[in-house]
Amino acid sequence: MTATFQHIVNGSLPSALSHTLWGRVVSVENGLLEIAGLNDFAKIGDRLRFAGAQPTYGEVVAMREEAVFVLPDASMTGMAPGDRAYLCTDNEFRPSVEWLGSVINASGEAVDRAVTPRGDRVMPLNAAEAAMTNRRGLGARLNTGLAPFDTFLPLCKGQRVGLFAGSGVGKTTLVGDLARRIEADVVIVALIGERSREIGEFVDRILESKGRDRSIVFVSTCDEPAPLKRRCAMMAVAAAEYFRDMGLHVLVLFDSITRFADAHREIALTAGETPSLRAYPPSTFRAIASLAERTGPGAGEAGDITAIFSVLVAGSDMDEPIADMVRSILDGHVVMDRAIAERGRFPSIDIRRSVSRSLPNAASEEENQMLSRARTLIAAYDDAATMIQTGLYAAGSDAEIDEAIEVWPALDRFITEKSESCAESYAKLEAALTRKDA
Repeated sequence: MTATFQHIVNGSLPSALSHTLWGRVVSVENGLLEIAGLNDFAKIGDRLRFAGAQPTYGEVVAMREEAVFVLPDASMTGMAPGDRAYLCTDNEFRPSVEWLGSVINASGEAVDRAVTPRGDRVMPLNAAEAAMTNRRGLGARLNTGLAPFDTFLPLCKGQRVGLFAGSGVGKTTLVGDLARRIEADVVIVALIGERSREIGEFVDRILESKGRDRSIVFVSTCDEPAPLKRRCAMMAVAAAEYFRDMGLHVLVLFDSITRFADAHREIALTAGETPSLRAYPPSTFRAIASLAERTGPGAGEAGDITAIFSVLVAGSDMDEPIADMVRSILDGHVVMDRAIAERGRFPSIDIRRSVSRSLPNAASEEENQMLSRARTLIAAYDDAATMIQTGLYAAGSDAEIDEAIEVWPALDRFITEKSESCAESYAKLEAALTRKDA
């Protein structure tokens, strides 16, 4: 190593040199930049800045003894061996209470402010989850203002739920409703890999002023490279931990965990990891689990992070790799069905295929009996739906199916109801179960 890079004094970097460490590009191939001269200073996850008319950044994703390998945040067009690569040492993530109401990009900058405020505490993007023996259990049932979540699919403080949906079934609208209605001190919204048009629409129309005042929206658009998408996701969770450590209840709405997994796959494969099931490398499960485990009930004086992770399900295949991974990690899953959306019922939640693991504890004995009866009737109608709709079912053949046919219109409408409390939602469910609606 040349004297240019020998900046270690007593095991630390001199402050005068801490912002000027640089190496040189050795090769540009296979989507990676090989950098020589920084291997004694850089670490996995560090960011580098490349000199040029337009500054370009990249993330260290692999290392050898003689070089580090960087996945750039932008096109490598114009880069060549010999270009300088500077180690970014001011890459600390410092969320702030002043971010409430703002939209934050993957670089940690507020896109709607000239100057981005910085907090006084550095939050690691890869923090370890709380010790399992120190964490509380799920807290009290939350009022969501949406009938299906107040009854069939209760959400408790600190619970983590997956929202499984294909495209065009009303997922974004439902996420906006939850952001406005769920009881929480702070709402963190992570929009990973979204179209830029949808981000503006979500903030201005769906979130609205009532939800925006207590929210921070982290955004990474679909055209941004994988390192920025993954970084944005980790920033959102780190921000949630910042507010949780202040003793607050934080709601995280993460859309979507699938795009986070896709970004991780691209980075891991480019770094040389072996592809596995549907090209997802073996580390994908751990990446998803680590992100999810950082949410949930807090420990000691800390607050709780209640999280809803959306999962993009191609072709309604609940057994595809990411859906299968997420379902095994979280405390419940909510399935949105395209057939329900196509007949015009929103939210298009399939109650029969959805489960909240906070039940039966989140409901009273009377409420659990009501839910059990409602699910039985929904299942009975679904099983006989083809015969009913084609006129092949003869009334009186089965008492349970007869009852299901009578209450089905009211039950189906109940899923669309909004209310002020869980008690009001249960009152509406009871009315639907006893109603004889033609």
